[in-house]
Amino acid sequence: MNLLHAVIFGIVEGITEFLPISSTGHLILTARLLGILQSDFLKSFEIAIQLGAILSVIVLYWRSLLIDFRVMKRVTAAFIPTAILGFIFYKAAKSNLLGNDKVVLWALFLGGIFLIIFELLYREKKDAREGLCEISYSQAALIGVIQTIAIIPGVSRAAATICGGLILGLKRKTIVEFSFLLAVPTMLAATGLDLMKSAAAFTSQQFLFLAAGFLVSFAVAIISIKFLLNFIKRNNFISFGVYRVIAALIFWFMGGAR
Repeated sequence: MNLLHAVIFGIVEGITEFLPISSTGHLILTARLLGILQSDFLKSFEIAIQLGAILSVIVLYWRSLLIDFRVMKRVTAAFIPTAILGFIFYKAAKSNLLGNDKVVLWALFLGGIFLIIFELLYREKKDAREGLCEISYSQAALIGVIQTIAIIPGVSRAAATICGGLILGLKRKTIVEFSFLLAVPTMLAATGLDLMKSAAAFTSQQFLFLAAGFLVSFAVAIISIKFLLNFIKRNNFISFGVYRVIAALIFWFMGGAR
């Protein structure tokens, strides 16, 4: 890996973190396209640069995160089951799933099919809850459980939480914003856990790569969040589902899975 690669990874992370297309899956496929071999550092790098994207949420939603205690309690209720299940399956996921192209491509493909079918069948309920404070604690906890499906690279944390929230009766804008907020403790915990286990082995140059990826993903993620909030005002996620299917098929036929 070099500095240009780190910047490219940061761009990919910033664009994909909050869209229902899987940032981790795209980072793994980006590494393959750039010819970068999987290593412990690359796996940690792919996790750590998500902090840049998470910082963009803190900048845009700091009032909800730091001042509105009602929202904070709901985010906490969602995070607890994610933290428990994530801690249990972290080692197995990093060792056996992260970096596995076939898992990523299948998850991208099947997740795209699911999104298309889901949006074709989904009808918003008349009594769908609007506003972050209208989310019940039981709904928040269930969203946290659903989010853990994204431990499989290629599934998409955003897709899992958003679809889960829609099924549970939340308005689209409400669950999209809740997904943004829930990403903060989730990714902070995931990155913190990984860095505690891996950071001691990083070189100064590798920390430079991490810093570059972090800063780029932060800047790009702000644009991505604003794009998604405008997009959902007039559109559903069928186009993202189609993109996932096409991307998986193209990469597969190019011989991307090893």
